[in-house]
Amino acid sequence: MNLNRRTALALAASASLSFARACQAAQTPFRFRYALASCMYGYAPLAEILPEAEKIGATGIDIWPKVHGNQREQLDELGEDRFAGMLRDHGLELSCITQYKLGPFGIDDEIRLASRLGCKLIVTGGSGPRNLKGAELKEAIAAFLKKLTPTIHLARDHGVRIAIENHENNLIHDADSLRYLVDLAPSDAIGVAFAPYHLPQDNEVLCRLLRNLGDSVAVFYAWQHGMGCKTKLPKEQELLQMPGRGDLDFGPIVKTLAEMQFDGWTEIFMHPVPRGIPILETTDEVTAEINRSRRYLEGMLG
Repeated sequence: MNLNRRTALALAASASLSFARACQAAQTPFRFRYALASCMYGYAPLAEILPEAEKIGATGIDIWPKVHGNQREQLDELGEDRFAGMLRDHGLELSCITQYKLGPFGIDDEIRLASRLGCKLIVTGGSGPRNLKGAELKEAIAAFLKKLTPTIHLARDHGVRIAIENHENNLIHDADSLRYLVDLAPSDAIGVAFAPYHLPQDNEVLCRLLRNLGDSVAVFYAWQHGMGCKTKLPKEQELLQMPGRGDLDFGPIVKTLAEMQFDGWTEIFMHPVPRGIPILETTDEVTAEINRSRRYLEGMLG
């Protein structure tokens, strides 16, 4: 892929930043900054989910709407003041609001809400022609960003970043689409929610892409493909999406994130079938499973 001047400068800056961070890393051991994805507990009440965050070492909560969870709807029912008080009671910040359902052109009110609650990130998907390649893909991403300009300005004004997840059957779906997005988008308003599940399960590909994207990665989903999340499977097979259970070795990924001194949010993640149920039957079991994956990831840090 030909590099334009902006990309070349970005790569040079990234190399300098990587060197600086390597020096810093020699003095400051890397640690994940965990956020808890509320949908891992299905439609459980926030009052039940929030205490679990401390148990998994999370300092943030990512709230999801239906159908994956209903905690975003619970926020409306509770009211902003009461919800904010619950966060304070548990020493948490609202790390993220996930809004695939509204899409990138429907999140203006969510940006305003996020700002009022001190949340600096919204995750959504791309919008436009699906599964393009090459020049057509780059042109479509440029058109998408141009159309999104009013929302980008609104996000900037409110101190909120929009993280676009790579997702199959979407405009932003593969490694090239993520690179084009980062190259064309204003970095202060647009970032990446990096989902290995939707990418080749190849460490060389994943690690190279993480290095290419650099500081644009706002969220890292510790999530692999396993046997997928579209068809109902025995629980043992469904759980292969979790780190340490499927075939993907997260060691090189963790090493790359540590070398980058990645300071975005990490969410240990999977999707159950059907959506809206917890990944395991009880809250205690869900938390234990997340902690099993957390021990696996942190074991890679040495």
